[in-house]
Amino acid sequence: MLIFGFVCSILIGISLGLIGSGGSILMMPVLVYLFLVNPVTATTYSLFIVGFTAGIGSINYFRKGLVNLYIALIFGIPSVLSVFFTRAFLLPSIPSVVFTLGNYAVSKATFLMLIFAVLMIFAALSILISGFKQKSEELNQPHLNYPLIIFLGALEGSLTGLVGVGGGFLIIPILVLLTKLPIKSAVGTSLIIIASKSVIGFIVKVNSDFVDWFLIAQIIIFTLIGLFIGIYLSKKTDGLKLKPLFAWFLLILGLYIIIKETFIK
Repeated sequence: MLIFGFVCSILIGISLGLIGSGGSILMMPVLVYLFLVNPVTATTYSLFIVGFTAGIGSINYFRKGLVNLYIALIFGIPSVLSVFFTRAFLLPSIPSVVFTLGNYAVSKATFLMLIFAVLMIFAALSILISGFKQKSEELNQPHLNYPLIIFLGALEGSLTGLVGVGGGFLIIPILVLLTKLPIKSAVGTSLIIIASKSVIGFIVKVNSDFVDWFLIAQIIIFTLIGLFIGIYLSKKTDGLKLKPLFAWFLLILGLYIIIKETFIK
């Protein structure tokens, strides 16, 4: 299982390098089902791994001038604050047994995995039905709807705090549709936002002070190997053409998690 987990870490890195976002959403199921990390603990580990990888990935976008720091601050500040309050107050307040249906008790861990599965399905559907990529390059910078951007930043930060995902699959469409950033700039800007809020989310450890740094370091190494492979392959392959395939994989995995958490115990 460990070997398979490290192989999957490489594949996550490759998907990040090829597609530019979205691959980090796979880190949670890898941690839970392959590395056998408790789901609550996995949210903490995932935040650090995703944040570190996003920080490394953002360097190349910075060099190319594809990071809009102004937009990153407008969206990122409410997102970071929301991550903090979710990790510090909301997540610890969730009871160990969230609710019961007859003889079936939904634990906190199961509840988080179900939220995560629904998020995966939403991400898959948004990739399959969205057409913003083809339109974004043609549009001029609009008057920014600050209240809506701030609200969506806070909402996205809450989801990040709950399930430990980077949220690039949510941030990028929001930035493209509401700020009209070109897709490459939206990806670069999202990486900065992800790295910032992931650091805050990791610092606010919910369940214990113990962190398996050796496991985290191993996963990061394999993920970075995959990231550099993906970046190399992206020069020879159009990563956007792979997004529908990635979306179908997310959809199937999300449905599998729901079935496993509700019926296979």
